[in-house]
Amino acid sequence: MLFIACAAIARDNTGGEETLTFGKVKIHVESESGLSLPAPIVENWVRRSAVAVTNYIGFFPAKNLHVEIHRGDGGAVDGGVTHGDSRIDVWLGPRAKERDLLQDWVLTHEMFHLAFPTLNRRYLWMMEGLSDYLEPIARARAGQWADRDAWKEFADGLPQGLPIANEQGLDDSHGRDRIYWGGNLYWLLADVRIRVKTNNRRGLEDAIRAILKEGGNGGADWSIDKVLRVGDKATATTVLKELYEEIGVNRGNIDLNAIWKSLGVVYKNDAIQFDDSAPLAAVRKSITQPK
Repeated sequence: MLFIACAAIARDNTGGEETLTFGKVKIHVESESGLSLPAPIVENWVRRSAVAVTNYIGFFPAKNLHVEIHRGDGGAVDGGVTHGDSRIDVWLGPRAKERDLLQDWVLTHEMFHLAFPTLNRRYLWMMEGLSDYLEPIARARAGQWADRDAWKEFADGLPQGLPIANEQGLDDSHGRDRIYWGGNLYWLLADVRIRVKTNNRRGLEDAIRAILKEGGNGGADWSIDKVLRVGDKATATTVLKELYEEIGVNRGNIDLNAIWKSLGVVYKNDAIQFDDSAPLAAVRKSITQPK
């Protein structure tokens, strides 16, 4: 269900500020003067991102959120930072176009940080990897881009998250690829394994909802043990804990080609095709197809 597609917009028209109201949720958008795009396009970008996140989780992970839009130096969306569970800063470059915002992943990524607690720095891969994994899935489920595009992103990027040379588990990772793509891989594997063990009755979203309902939002400090315990309880599995031991603590031995084959993800001529006869084709569909 899409909970905020029919949101009303309350405009205060002062100092570049707008408030998007979705039921009891208020998203305050404050735009720096001199942006290259008009307010309605920026508001639609914020709204689309919030729709994708809400559609995935089932509710928006903050009651009051401030989104501050700053002028950047690049060509489109220059990056973002999430502060706890109440504020996001994002930067738009002077050459940003409406089509850039329609294709943007950054703001959706940042909004997912609202939905997961802050962990010790050694588990940065778990925090960043979750937002990295969920944003393409959420946008695909919301019909904002094709599920083939989401799987192509995984097929292109996830090899960069595998350990190289003397790297061990994901804990204490410092390289960007290992943090983002390695963390992304952890959550993809977790999602697939949860669905396999529960015959597709549960998925990663069940774990994230349970963590949120226990107060584990971006403003909370949790231990990794609590994340694993609450998430596994929600799915009635031990997937998160076992996978953490496998590739968080230890190096692990992940065969991506075998994973793609089982899911029916076929990379051919720089494009993704689907094999619906694959053993886990139904799992693949449940992860990214629009809902």
